[in-house]
Amino acid sequence: MKELVVLSGKGGTGKTSLVASFAALAGDAVLADCDVDAADLHLVVEPKIIRRSRFSGGSRARVMSGHCIACGKCDEVCRFDAVFYDGPGNGRVAKTFRVDPIACEGCGVCAWFCAEGAIEFAPADNGVWFVSETRFGPMVHAKLGIAEENSGKLVSLVRAEAKKVAEARKLDLVIIDGSPGIGCPVIASIAGADLVLVVTEPTLSGLHDLGRVAELTKHFGIQTLVCVNKWDLNAELAAEVEGRARQLGVETVGRICYDQAMTEAQINRQALVEYANAGAAADVKEVWSGVSDRLSKLGPFAIL
Repeated sequence: MKELVVLSGKGGTGKTSLVASFAALAGDAVLADCDVDAADLHLVVEPKIIRRSRFSGGSRARVMSGHCIACGKCDEVCRFDAVFYDGPGNGRVAKTFRVDPIACEGCGVCAWFCAEGAIEFAPADNGVWFVSETRFGPMVHAKLGIAEENSGKLVSLVRAEAKKVAEARKLDLVIIDGSPGIGCPVIASIAGADLVLVVTEPTLSGLHDLGRVAELTKHFGIQTLVCVNKWDLNAELAAEVEGRARQLGVETVGRICYDQAMTEAQINRQALVEYANAGAAADVKEVWSGVSDRLSKLGPFAIL
């Protein structure tokens, strides 16, 4: 089984659109949307959910007001300013303490030091993840709750479940739509992966971000390719981006021209290669040809 991760230095480079087209071109593959903070691959592939599970990435404290004696120990030991003295009374005290669930970092110190046992420290409900079917094959995806953390843990869970689905169905490829940037969700997306494709643009920020992502993948020893999307908007800078890639030891696997069909395909909830044959769609097919060729050289792998 091979894992291909598609990344970008920032959002909006066309990463998810490319993943949708790769899914259409690959045939039987498992899709994994690991951009859990802002997942949108489902908008194109229209998954039908067959399994839904809650995600808990940690625990959170909650004061049980009926047991609180307002001693203030929780407020004293909290280092995150998450405890407030404005909870409801309980017949013994006029006011009790409460924990702000957004400010709480889940360290559990307040529960440990509460002599009355008035603080519940239970698993937090941080989000939800799904196993679905799409017209391209199975898909594992997730949605992190508003203002929730531990997205790296959720990404790891999505990848693990995608591997299980691939093993159960005897599929040889997992295509991962990673998060933009170089943070924790990205690290969780690429650790142990077989190949990374970085989607960038002919802009100064694209040039800068390529270096950041390439250094990250180099740190983890993962083979990396790059493609330049909308290259014809600034051919000179596109060439500079490719030159920078060579300096970093990263192969440029192709260029994709600017094409309004990309947006039109999204509006119609289709992958670009489903919607069109020429222009950017032809470029995407060339990029996939280069990516699949590199994957085939990594070991046994059936290219469809």
